[in-house]
Order: sequence, then structure tokens, then C-alpha cells
Amino acid sequence: MSEYFELAAVNQSLAAENAALRQRLYLSDLGRRVADSLPIRRDSLAQVRLLRTGRPDSLVLGNQALSNNDPSYPLIPARVVNNSLRDVDNYLTLNVGTLDQVQPGMGVLAASGIVGRVQSVSEHYARITSLLHSKTAISAKIQRDGTFGSIKWQGDDPTHALLDYIPRQNKLVRGDTVITSGYNATFPEGVMVGTVDTFTKEPDKNFWTVRVRLAVNFSNLTYVYVVRSRPQAERDTLETHTGTVVGGGKR
Repeated sequence: MSEYFELAAVNQSLAAENAALRQRLYLSDLGRRVADSLPIRRDSLAQVRLLRTGRPDSLVLGNQALSNNDPSYPLIPARVVNNSLRDVDNYLTLNVGTLDQVQPGMGVLAASGIVGRVQSVSEHYARITSLLHSKTAISAKIQRDGTFGSIKWQGDDPTHALLDYIPRQNKLVRGDTVITSGYNATFPEGVMVGTVDTFTKEPDKNFWTVRVRLAVNFSNLTYVYVVRSRPQAERDTLETHTGTVVGGGKR
């Protein structure tokens, strides 16, 4: 009977372990292949830490290596327990909350890329505003040339979003990688958002209409990480006094 009542704790431990492993088995943006082993540094210190903690020093989230020990962006593993795709404003529910140090405004990443932001939390759960939400805007850039724009979902196709504010004089290439810009403190710079699928020029606009295939498959999302952002109050105070606005969709 004691083993039966311990199953919940065992399942929770296995879920955390699976989350860590899934983040390491990522699709390489360059080789387009799945890593066949955990790419851990082979020095003795890393091996000792792995044996003691049960997890590597860093995780690859959205093709960006993030340190488990970095106080600037601590990582909180979570499991998706609810997820909507069919609404104009979609949300996810995670099995972590204030007891896990999750707070509103934190970013959420998966192995393949950006998922969304924490909207509200209880002790044990968090509600996430999905990237598939009409009011979500993520500051992003094209990796090849550094051109900045803003990712917004149009409310129809859960596999695509628009990259706004790319000037018409800029050269675009289908397959261009789109990553987070780092202008928004919610997400680290360089995390995968998606790839340019199509782009068109409209006669009444000064910007390209760029359609981006999202890196995250929201239809089978199971394991994610909540990323605690860098101190925002200090940045907000500085930018308010200098008149600079830096947000999810602004430069």
C-alpha cells in the first residue's frame, strides 16, 4: 500500500526527468537532425554535477543553450495539463505555481521554441497566454541579417504567425530563421520562433507581409520550461526616465 501512495511522487519525478531529456533531444537548426545523445560537456566537474543533481548544467531550448545555474534566467520544468488551439485567444495550463516560484509575466519555452507568457498563477498551477493569442506580440529578428520585427498570431492557423515591420527594401529568403531579439526581458535573445514561409509586397504598405512557420507544434505540446526573466523593475525605471519604450512588439 505504501508503494501505491508513492506513485504520485514517482510520476512527478519521472515527468521532470522526461522534460529535461526532451529539451536535450532537440532539432538542430543547421543539421535538421535529432541529437542521438545528451551533448554534455565531458569534463569531470560536469559529470559530478550530473550525478549529484540528475540534470545537466544547461538545456537547449529553442536552439538556445540556457544554463540551469544562471541566476539571470532560472529554468522551471513543467507539464502542460490543458491547452487550447481553436479560439482567437488561446491559453495553456501548467502543473507549476507559486510554490515553484512561478510568477505572472515569466516566459515559457519548449524544446523547439517560444510558447507564451505566464498570465496568472495559483499555488500549484499557472495559466499561460499562448503565442496563439490575439494580444500576444513577441519582439523578434531575422537571424541572417538582424532585422527586427514583431511576431503576431492572426487567429486562424496554429502553425503560422506574421512577422510585422520588416521594411520592403530588405531582402528576404524563404527559410530564414526568426529568433527572439532580446529587446523584451521576458525571453533570452536567440531563442527559436520559426522560419520564414512566404513573403509578399502589398502596394499600400511600406513593409513586407511575412508569414512565419512557428517552430513549436502546439497540437502535441507536453513538456515546457518557465523562464524567470531578468530584473524588470530596474529596466522599466531607466527606460521611463530616458523615454525609451521596449516591449513585446516594439523596438
